[in-house]
Amino acid sequence: MSPVLAGVLQVLALVVALGLAYRPLGDHMARVYTSPRHLRVETWMYKAVGADPNTQMRWPAYLRGVLAFSAVSVLFLYLLQRLQGSLPGSLGFSSIDPDQAFNTAVSFVANTNWQSYYGEQAMGHVVQTGGLAVQNFVSAAVGIAVAVALVRGFAATRGGELGNFWADLVRGTVRILLPIAVIGALVLVACGAIQNFSGIHEVGQFSGGAQQWNGGAVASQEAIKELGTNGGGYFNANSAHPFENPDGLSNLFEIFLILVIPFALTRTFGRMVGSLKQGYAILATMGVIWLGFTALMMWTEFAPHGPAFDIAGGAMEGKENRFGVGGSSIFAVATTLTSTGAVNSFHSSFTGLGGGITMLGMQLGEIAPGGTGSGLYGMLIMAVIAVFLAGLMVGRTPEYLGKKIGTREIKLAACFILITPALVLSFTAVAMALPTPGDSMTNSGAHGFSEILYAYTSGANNNGSAFAGLNADTPWFNTTIGLAMLLGRFLPMVFVLALAGSLAEQRPLPATVGTLGTHKPLFSGLLVATIMIIAGLTYFPALALGPLAEGLAS
Repeated sequence: MSPVLAGVLQVLALVVALGLAYRPLGDHMARVYTSPRHLRVETWMYKAVGADPNTQMRWPAYLRGVLAFSAVSVLFLYLLQRLQGSLPGSLGFSSIDPDQAFNTAVSFVANTNWQSYYGEQAMGHVVQTGGLAVQNFVSAAVGIAVAVALVRGFAATRGGELGNFWADLVRGTVRILLPIAVIGALVLVACGAIQNFSGIHEVGQFSGGAQQWNGGAVASQEAIKELGTNGGGYFNANSAHPFENPDGLSNLFEIFLILVIPFALTRTFGRMVGSLKQGYAILATMGVIWLGFTALMMWTEFAPHGPAFDIAGGAMEGKENRFGVGGSSIFAVATTLTSTGAVNSFHSSFTGLGGGITMLGMQLGEIAPGGTGSGLYGMLIMAVIAVFLAGLMVGRTPEYLGKKIGTREIKLAACFILITPALVLSFTAVAMALPTPGDSMTNSGAHGFSEILYAYTSGANNNGSAFAGLNADTPWFNTTIGLAMLLGRFLPMVFVLALAGSLAEQRPLPATVGTLGTHKPLFSGLLVATIMIIAGLTYFPALALGPLAEGLAS
């Protein structure tokens, strides 16, 4: 079987698997967030934090819950790392330095999982399982909660309430993420991923000295790392490491975990607003972009000609033989079009245009299908922008799902789409202008610029993957990327929840003959065009200096 055919068959298998999971998972999540019943274990959790799950919150109260919980999480994870040297199960590792502890705490709480450290050489079992793995669950649950709050804003008949943050947080963790992650961990163990709490042991003697490995609860962390679109690996090699991702079957399963919740949330959206067709329109938009990027990536990685490429069957530099070009390309697109950031290959070693595709996927806002929750609310914001543009073209007040898109709504949507590019481009410009950050680049010229542009794109978009080659474990990068992750995660949430509150206060308008059919293919096409034009106008100059220049020169 040719490598190209193998890659195409993997895409088809993914589409079938996602299609089979779409309806039951989407309907289950809709029931989770609309059910009036609380499980007994959930009731215990509410009592532990002193929350009343039946209290309806307006958007400022919902936002305060999000920010308060996230602030406490950052503080707890920071202290856990700073005290690691005194904790049992630390494997003899010392406490983490302040700047790196700040960066890592912000990274995992912000669902970014940017890692400027070697996991197997820095983090003991307590920090890995009691700190990082826990945040993989709750940070993903926070993203879904915010998305559900926005959906409630569209579905509300008036009143301004968006639900209860604490109930949404607990339900998302207990009823959705935890059960699927348990099943996912069992599948990964069956595939060969390790799951233990062993210490450090030697695996061989080499001319440069002894090679040492430590075990860990890898399969369980790998499952929620992908399912929650987190991405932080137990080992520095991330999902290229055989302990995390043993073979081609586990690789395909991990891609499935990355995509399944973001895609299924479109059905949840359709259920909650009372129109499955609206969910299908959003699904079609996400699917077209994902398939288009996957096809383009496979073309760029299989297309290069020359003796070395022909013998290897494509651009194999930086890729694992057990995954090949196809498996690596599909994984790279899935992880950068979502907020996952896990890698099974070095994105820096992709072709120039291939590296640009990974970057552009993040720069779209990671909305096709995007992160757990963040992909859906990002796409709905883009839908608001698309409806507004359509209204300008026909001279009609724009509406979406029966809600008027007025001055306040469009300002909030505009702020949402502007904040992340402002962070990416500003931090990149400052880093390139100063002499010290440039010392961290392994390469010069267009590729070196791409290393820094990729780092801030990944941080501000809460992705977490790295271009490789950049030494990001410096006070400058730990601090500035930490700030980019923090602001890139929570400032957009402010605008999302404010928009949700504004929509929830409106009384739904009846559809008329002049109402734009947002459930039709025409609107999906308009939405795709809007997304690509906005991203292109925003990032094209920066991309032209980096991956485009490198790709055209090669």
